[in-house]
Amino acid sequence: MSSQLKLTHAVMEGKGSYNKHAKLPADGATLALPLLERAIKGIDVAGEEPIVVADYGSSQGKNSLAPMRTAINGLRRRVGPSRAISVFHIDQTSNDFNSLFEVLDADPDRYVADDPEVYPAAIGKSFYEKVLPPGSVHFGWSSYAAVWLSQVPAAIPGHFISVCSDGEVREAFDRQAAKDWETFLTLRARELRPRGRLLVVLPGIGHDGRSEFELLFDHANVVLEELVADGVIAKEERSRMAIGSHLRRKRDLLAPFEGNRKLEGLSLEDFMMSALPDAVWAQYERDRDKEALATKRALFFRSVFVPSLASALSAARVGEVAAVGTFGDQLEQRLKQRLAGQPAPMHSWVQTILLAKES
Repeated sequence: MSSQLKLTHAVMEGKGSYNKHAKLPADGATLALPLLERAIKGIDVAGEEPIVVADYGSSQGKNSLAPMRTAINGLRRRVGPSRAISVFHIDQTSNDFNSLFEVLDADPDRYVADDPEVYPAAIGKSFYEKVLPPGSVHFGWSSYAAVWLSQVPAAIPGHFISVCSDGEVREAFDRQAAKDWETFLTLRARELRPRGRLLVVLPGIGHDGRSEFELLFDHANVVLEELVADGVIAKEERSRMAIGSHLRRKRDLLAPFEGNRKLEGLSLEDFMMSALPDAVWAQYERDRDKEALATKRALFFRSVFVPSLASALSAARVGEVAAVGTFGDQLEQRLKQRLAGQPAPMHSWVQTILLAKES
């Protein structure tokens, strides 16, 4: 088994691509909004200092607008219109922050449009590190971001993603995911104020460790082998491709709180597993447009996963915009062709965990 491979490149495709094509996390976050409203009601808002809201894993901002607006509206009902609210959007230094700032400035759904006492800011730092002062955060939100690990623990022979692996490889990812989950929770617990709340939304997975996305990943895996055969990428580059995304089971998420345990004063307040129908498939059932379905699937895959795959290209080629673009274009087009020939739904599950900091 190979040594750990530190993630050093952007997880999401830039230039607003993730905002345009990654609708799934936004749909999943919508299911968590009732728990978000409940969380806001339980926060201690005594005092006059600014309320601090932290968005851990904001990416390019579009998917954060609805939950941040819901949080702000709930806080306004409690503290009135004049108290300052600071919103910190946190992501890796390589994140496309330009797109995030454009969303905050011009998107019609931006949460600052009608509230002059909301102050957004961005922090370019991994949430597997300290990002805000101890005891400063009233409410923390993280949606679909903590599925990404701090590092890739092993190569994935024959594939590129852990959900399509088993044996020692899957066990290595399970161990890394457990370690990262505890690290993430410990850091957030220290940053939360007493009676603060943390709400984390993650894609779900069955007890058997399977999801409904394996078909998409298997199609992409075949395309990668075709790219090797056609000389678009080298065999050595393909062998280094491993995505640092790992799906956790319900028992994995709840393990730190088993037996009513607390982690750094953090306790489990609620957990919800929700079915998320495939909106793209629902549209296909209405219009029977295979090309449109395949295009949306391929662009979703590209915006979320292609940058991580491209980071495995040779050092010289990673620095060449044209080379990375050619790789992405080839993968997208070939994946689209395969998906158009085998349309299938990708329904999924969403796991939402609400945590409270002791007073």
